[in-house]
Amino acid sequence: MKEILVTGAKGQLGSCLMDIHLNYPSYEFYFTDYEELDICSEGSINEFLDKHNISSIINCAAYTAVDKAETEQEKAYNLNANAPKLLSIQASKRNIHLIHISTDYVFDNSKNTPISPLDKATNPKSVYGKTKLEGEKYIQEIASSYTIIRTAWLYSEYGNNFVKTMIRLGSERESLNVVYDQIGSPTYAKDLAKAIMEAIIKSNPSTKEILHYSNEGVCSWYDFAKKIMQLNNLSCNVNPILSKDYPAPAERPVYSVLDKDATKKYLGISIPHWEDSLKECLTHL
Repeated sequence: MKEILVTGAKGQLGSCLMDIHLNYPSYEFYFTDYEELDICSEGSINEFLDKHNISSIINCAAYTAVDKAETEQEKAYNLNANAPKLLSIQASKRNIHLIHISTDYVFDNSKNTPISPLDKATNPKSVYGKTKLEGEKYIQEIASSYTIIRTAWLYSEYGNNFVKTMIRLGSERESLNVVYDQIGSPTYAKDLAKAIMEAIIKSNPSTKEILHYSNEGVCSWYDFAKKIMQLNNLSCNVNPILSKDYPAPAERPVYSVLDKDATKKYLGISIPHWEDSLKECLTHL
């Protein structure tokens, strides 16, 4: 039986992997978070891997507080860049395949067409994006076998996310302002979790892939919020506003639609539309 290490298991994606892992009986999973494994410590990683015969690592751990990262740069770097570096070193030594989850934030705001995995990720506009890009670079330089999966607008029934925030605010307020000039595709974490498992099944000791994954379809945050209110029968009025009218410490991507054609061909999968996946998620809330 092959053994899989999952880091960041208490987060949205790690929790969704925990939900589906019984569907893969040929794998044994080790779900870890900081308490069980400090991935910012090479000694801790080495000690854990010495005790287990791990064939794949799924690195779901990340510093994702995008605005706080602007002032907590050391914390963001340590988890988003240094940790993937340390995992890559140990994975390479032991012929372990490393699956790493990255983000649309590694790109700047210059694109207005879907972003291909072949597009060079340069000039991110936030500390979060810069540290995630550094993590990608370390993996490509060091890991002997890896799959980097960039995603965007992640949500689930777990943790804090846009969907749960909209439901809460929509229940408390009569109206809400949401930006309409940031365009992307929401991603249900459980759909991404299934794609990750397909990537593991597809992987081999020489795999070096960068994939993009989000749900199908395109919308603005405003459109997304409107649909959440509609599906939850909330009467809160959602008003469209410009990003400049909702200032934040970190600059957000204006257009982060990910091109998934290569992902679908490589993994041999179809990807649900974001509205269908949102409905699925809401059945669990």
